[in-house]
Amino acid sequence: MSSQARCTRCESPLEAGDLRCPICAQVVPGGEGQRTELAIEVLRCEGCGAAIEYDVKARAPRCPFCGATTRVETIEDPMEKAEGYLPFSVPRADAVATLKRWLGTLGWYRPGDLKTAATVDSLQPLYWVGWLSSADARISWTADTDVGAQRSRWAPCSGGVDARFENLVVSASRGLSFEETAAIVPGCRPESAGPEPEGADDPKVERFEVQRSLARERILAALEAVAREQVERHQLPGTRHRKVRTATLLRRLETRRLAFPAWVLAYRYRGGVYRAVICGQDASRIVGTAPVSWWRIAGAIAAGVAALAAIVALIVAAQ
Repeated sequence: MSSQARCTRCESPLEAGDLRCPICAQVVPGGEGQRTELAIEVLRCEGCGAAIEYDVKARAPRCPFCGATTRVETIEDPMEKAEGYLPFSVPRADAVATLKRWLGTLGWYRPGDLKTAATVDSLQPLYWVGWLSSADARISWTADTDVGAQRSRWAPCSGGVDARFENLVVSASRGLSFEETAAIVPGCRPESAGPEPEGADDPKVERFEVQRSLARERILAALEAVAREQVERHQLPGTRHRKVRTATLLRRLETRRLAFPAWVLAYRYRGGVYRAVICGQDASRIVGTAPVSWWRIAGAIAAGVAALAAIVALIVAAQ
């Protein structure tokens, strides 16, 4: 993170316009100045709502995320911009080959010719946006467990633990769903971020358009969720627990705005169009939609019904 003012209480970085520390609410004397970056133009998708950086050289009015029509929109409110871009390290040809392999591993209830009959309709390199956060935390917890319950089934317990969160990615994307970003982000290497996009020709770049207050709410909610998961996995005594509650006190929260690379593919199969998303730094991280074979599913149901009928017939005959 670039050098900037910090809170005198919790040491979290302060951004321009902050009147209080967003973590501990310490008053910032005089604030950190006023923001000036206003009135920018973006390409707004009329389908998924994603905001793409506007480029006068762009010819296709289609959203690279979902394919819907885009329109030019002027944004008066401040919009953040990515501080760093993770480079593409998966070539275009490898992305296509990965899609073909993936289509062949989706299970028997998919069409038998899906891998060979599917054709790539479009392949777009794009950058989706997210926050990379790190912080120190004191996690306090309470819960009911089976330790010391004696005659009762439950007994109250409490405790606390110090933790360090490192490189937690929180998606800010509107073009990719939470499930899609969660599936591909483990393949990303934040330490490789540079000042400009690299590794792919003409990638589309999504803009940060979440207001800073809402962004911090999302980041804090994600940290709280990870803290609760850590407590439930590693801190609670006994074998059973319920009514788990956690409270997280953060210090030195560091947040960077990064753009993460992904290949978004649209492919066709028998008239239907489906989407797949591949991590731009690890081709093994792929997620998407695919058709199902209703004939195979119906056959499996029919076979199950026939097998059940045969079992019933055997039972009746045995009586």
